[in-house]
Amino acid sequence: MERQTNWGFLDDRGHLATAVRRPRRAVTYVQAGATLWDHGIRPAGLFGSNHDGVGPDPVKAAGLPLDAIAYLGSGAGLDTEALLAVEPDLVVAVSYGGGQVYALDPETVKHIEERVPLVVLDIGQGRSLAAIRARFAELARELGADGETAMDIPLARAESRLRDQAAPGRPGTRPTVLALSPASADGAYLAKPYAWPDLRELAGLGVDLVDPQGGASTNWSAVDWSEVPALAARILLVDMRSNAHPLDALHTNPAWQEAVSGARLVPWNPEAPCSARAHARFFTQVADAVEAARSSS
Repeated sequence: MERQTNWGFLDDRGHLATAVRRPRRAVTYVQAGATLWDHGIRPAGLFGSNHDGVGPDPVKAAGLPLDAIAYLGSGAGLDTEALLAVEPDLVVAVSYGGGQVYALDPETVKHIEERVPLVVLDIGQGRSLAAIRARFAELARELGADGETAMDIPLARAESRLRDQAAPGRPGTRPTVLALSPASADGAYLAKPYAWPDLRELAGLGVDLVDPQGGASTNWSAVDWSEVPALAARILLVDMRSNAHPLDALHTNPAWQEAVSGARLVPWNPEAPCSARAHARFFTQVADAVEAARSSS
C-alpha cells in the first residue's frame, strides 16, 4: 500500500521531497539554517562544509542562536548517524549548480535520502539573488513561515540608495570595489564578481567592481599580496568567514597595509543568509562605503 503524503516540495535538482505531515525538525546546512531563521523557522540541527572546523562558523551562522541548536559536524567530521539521531523530519542543503549537493558527499546524501526527505536549493552563479531569495521564501512558507514581506521595503530602499550612490553622475569619483578572501600570509583570492550572485547584483546596481582574470577557478583568482595594491580599490569587501586568513595576522604585511591605506573595508560573507534581511544589510553597508568614498574624493 502506497504511503499517503500531505506535504511535498520540489527542490532545485527536480527531486520531490515528501512527508506525511509538514516537517518541524529540519537539519540544515548552516547558511540554509540562517536563512530559514530569518523567516522565523528554527532548525533542529546544523552542519558545515569542508571549510569549517569542529564548531559552527559564527559569520555563516549570522543570527542563529548557536548555543541552542545542535551542531553536528562538517565535512569528513559529519557523523551521519549523529545527524539522524537528532530525529530530523527534513534535511535542507544547498548546491552551487549541476545538482551537486554541497557539504555532503554522495554516499551521505544517499544514506540520508533513504531515511529522511532532502531538499536542495541552488545558490550558484546560474541564479539571480532575487531568485535564490524567492526559493528560500517558498520553502519557508511550506514549513509554516508567514513570509518575510516586512523586509521587502527595507531591501528596496537599500537597493535604491546603493543605485543612487553608485551612479556615475553623482559628485565625487566613482570608487572601485574589490572583493577578496585572505588566503594566507602570502596571498589572497580575488573574487570574480560575476560568479557570485550577491556581487553580480552589486554590479547590476552600478557598483564598479574589479573583475580579475585568469586562474583555473570560476570563482576566484589567486594572487600574491604584492599584486593587490596596484588594483587601487578604494573599497575592499573582505571575506570574514572563519576559514579566511585573519586580518590581525596581516598587520605587518606591507602590501596589505598599502592596499588598505585610504581604502574602506566592508565585511563580506560569501555565504550570507539568502534573505531580504541579510541582503538589505549588505547593500546598506556597501552604500555607506560608496557614499563615504565619494565624499572624500
